[in-house]
Amino acid sequence: MTTTTARPEIDQEHWQQRLEELAAKHQVPGASLAVLRLGTDGDELVEAATGVLNRSTGVEVTTDSVFQIGSITKVWTVTLVMQLVDEGKLDLDAPLVEVLPDLQLGDPEVTRQVTMRHLLNHTSGIDGDVFTDTGRGDDVLERYVAALADVAQNHPLGATFSYCNSGFTLAGRVVEVLTGQTWDAALRERVIEPLGLTHTSTLPEEAIRHRVAVGHITPDPEQEPQVAPVWMLPRSLGPAGLVNATARDVTAFARMHLSEGRATDGTAVLSPESTAAMQAHSTDLPDRWSLGDSWGLGWIRFDWQGQRLYGHDGTTFGQNAFLRVLPGAGLAVALLTNGGQPRDLFQDLYSEVFDELAGVRVAEQLEPPAEAPEVELTRYVGTYERSSITTEVFERDGGLVMRVIPTGRIAEESGATVEEMELHPVEQGVFATRAPESETWMAVVFYALPNGAEYLHYGVRANPRKA
Repeated sequence: MTTTTARPEIDQEHWQQRLEELAAKHQVPGASLAVLRLGTDGDELVEAATGVLNRSTGVEVTTDSVFQIGSITKVWTVTLVMQLVDEGKLDLDAPLVEVLPDLQLGDPEVTRQVTMRHLLNHTSGIDGDVFTDTGRGDDVLERYVAALADVAQNHPLGATFSYCNSGFTLAGRVVEVLTGQTWDAALRERVIEPLGLTHTSTLPEEAIRHRVAVGHITPDPEQEPQVAPVWMLPRSLGPAGLVNATARDVTAFARMHLSEGRATDGTAVLSPESTAAMQAHSTDLPDRWSLGDSWGLGWIRFDWQGQRLYGHDGTTFGQNAFLRVLPGAGLAVALLTNGGQPRDLFQDLYSEVFDELAGVRVAEQLEPPAEAPEVELTRYVGTYERSSITTEVFERDGGLVMRVIPTGRIAEESGATVEEMELHPVEQGVFATRAPESETWMAVVFYALPNGAEYLHYGVRANPRKA
């Protein structure tokens, strides 16, 4: 655990004001912020909240309000997995079929060779955004994993990085088999209760006991955010994204990882070795600009002006969550939101928080250069397709345009719409783009694997080119 010398207290009133101002600027209906800083004389925790949980009801956000933290859940699932490693029940590099002998994936060779490490660092190649709803029973993960036999392989095993929700449901099923519990029960017994988290849950019947946020979407940029038509993902996606929590509870979870796996009362939740392994480099990203530059086991790794951070983001139906941890300063910051332009809010707010409290600036975005370089465009024109998304790249007015087409049941339920974005060249194979209503840029990277297969990488996902 990193400690620091005496310093001024964190100004709660200032961050309350900045949260209010920036949430209004970026049309975020409601948001909750927690800033945790460890120190020799005890921890500092500052919380702030603004806006409403639901624009239809007008119920105000408070610091004990519960939001969906989406894919930050994945780090909680990895914590469970690493506990099993600590207990000698699981080898990260052993084929999963040793634990799940009936496992059948779309590629028989991948079935025989895929390991837990492939799942945790998103290199399994299993098509990742498969949101099969297998009901509400306690057998949802078992049934979901059985259905993976019909899911295509996005890329060869270990060949590249592509964010994989499917792999985390598979990891959650391994947890169930090795603990004899549902993933939900194992998480509560092994993580939530030892950390004393009073406002964290995985099921809607648990969340409803608290002040609960609903998501808001903006189908038309000219309109204000409206309540999302669906509240939560299917239960089968639990290990990938179904934790509900307060910002305070999210920072308490992060504190355990800052403290070599120990809870505030000293309880050992995870070994120091496994805690360190989760934060250590595991694989690089084809796009090192938009989110992090590399991945650990579960954690995203960030380089902000030479300082190493780890964290994760989460997205569900109109809800977005952000967690960043700066171990060198003992600092963890969680932001939970329910619509609008949350990434713009995150970019502005975290830039201020980390600069003021730690003298660290958020990594600069990849933006179009002042003078556009000459690059060959025709080679990238085509259709790229994976589960839940079809991406068309075409030329218009001397430049490239990317049309993103959501597909499948989740797209229908969420009200997702087709979006077009101009691609601004940065260098050959690398472009910058952003949604018309957004201030935040993201990278779009075109590349080929050693076997010649071509991919378009954005949103931390590899999109294979259709023949």
